[in-house]
Amino acid sequence: MTTTLSAPPVAKDAMLDFVDDLRGICRRALPEMFLTDQELFCFTKRRTAEGIRREGVSRRYTAITLLGLIGEADAHVRSILHGRSASDLCGRLLRDVESVENMGDVALTLWCANLIHHPDRERAAARLRALDPVNAPHYVVELAWALSALANDRSMDANDAYRRAVAQRLMSVFSHRGDLFPHNVGSRPMLRAHVGCFADQVYPIQALSFYATATRDDEALNIANRTAAKICHLLGPAGQWWWHYDARTGDVVEGYPVYSVHQNSMAPMALFAVQEAGGDDYWPSIVHGLKWLQSPPELHGRSLVDHENNLIWRKVARREPNKLTRRLQAGVSAFHPALRVPGVGVLFPPVAVDWESRPYHLGWILYAFNDERMARLRARSDGAPR
Repeated sequence: MTTTLSAPPVAKDAMLDFVDDLRGICRRALPEMFLTDQELFCFTKRRTAEGIRREGVSRRYTAITLLGLIGEADAHVRSILHGRSASDLCGRLLRDVESVENMGDVALTLWCANLIHHPDRERAAARLRALDPVNAPHYVVELAWALSALANDRSMDANDAYRRAVAQRLMSVFSHRGDLFPHNVGSRPMLRAHVGCFADQVYPIQALSFYATATRDDEALNIANRTAAKICHLLGPAGQWWWHYDARTGDVVEGYPVYSVHQNSMAPMALFAVQEAGGDDYWPSIVHGLKWLQSPPELHGRSLVDHENNLIWRKVARREPNKLTRRLQAGVSAFHPALRVPGVGVLFPPVAVDWESRPYHLGWILYAFNDERMARLRARSDGAPR
């Protein structure tokens, strides 16, 4: 078994054919990531000296993958889940949701249950309330997932006070100067409190877009659109979605690693969400990010897309010890927004590949580029980017 990276094939309709290729990889890879004995997906597949093997198990990654499967044809779902339906898998997540301590995992489960309209979804809704998204300290990502779950509850009144309070709390940590979100909400100040990662931007964009669609809230749509415009403005020259930002100023703190999941699913799904809520059209930025994945310049013509093993490798990172660059840049920028450690690109070049592939990544691809959205993109006029 080999894992040699090769340049992607040239497609006649470059971008959408490339996306269809990625969706095919997802459908072929996910059945091997599903652990039938536990009815959950593994945490990762990793390249080792003995070959590529599954490691761990993850409720969170199962819920995210399920979000992608909900938009798939039933035949594809049952093939991936070894005969089970999306509702069956959702029921598995709901079965013991009362014992789950992580709010993000509960929120993702509720999101799935609301999309399916599962009869036991109230179990997850009650558990979410118990974990208190309105007042308790949380990560911004997990608060955004809570809002996404609530915004996708079709039975909820548009003026529901609880959902509005969750949305207001998320919007309260938005930096009106930097047009970005930090990493935490309600926690004690820390040295890197000003730093927000890419996920801290994407999931609020998506959640606030869903909320704006459900409630016609102009403030939510405005914040989602401003954050989307900011990350697109900061997009790297080859289409890299950078990793760490200074939420105070709207500047990049440290670009690497660049994650494949950001390029082909997380950025697209958030930008599609804000556009569909009434925001701007960010399709050119989506295309730019996808082009990076086709042939990252850091890898000199190679790709993270591994057709031989039906996997998409996790990221391109700096060759450095223990996330050193990110820690240093976060530390010095805490003292002054303009400070950066010089010379990191020379000392720690971004040439390392993370030989992991996680199921949530594949789930987000299927979610971002579901059949309905792909049909709409295919139907665009000849003037659409290709």
